[in-house]
Amino acid sequence: MQYVLLINEDEALWDSYTPERQDEVMAGYGKFSQYLVDNGHMLGGERLQPVHTTTTVRIRDGDVTLTDGPFCKTKEQLGGFYLVEATDLDEACKLAAMIPTAAAGSIEVRPVWSMAQD
Repeated sequence: MQYVLLINEDEALWDSYTPERQDEVMAGYGKFSQYLVDNGHMLGGERLQPVHTTTTVRIRDGDVTLTDGPFCKTKEQLGGFYLVEATDLDEACKLAAMIPTAAAGSIEVRPVWSMAQD
């Protein structure tokens, strides 16, 4: 089954890290990504640009509105994601717990609802 692991963290925390700490975190992500590849879990994933680059699209009464920034104000922002293959939710959660940001932010685990016609 496919799961998306949504990585949420306060962007200000990253900015507060020393360059050495940033390198450590990124090395952790490299190891985690390689683990996913080596064990057949990796389907995709990307790091996202900072939240200030967001554009939110809404349609209300037929009118399209574009707004700079995210839809809502939160302490944590979506910073990236992995799309993984896991046997079940328990395995997906174990993978999520391996993501470096889980120690300072949160990882949302969501099953993918396949759009493919069976």
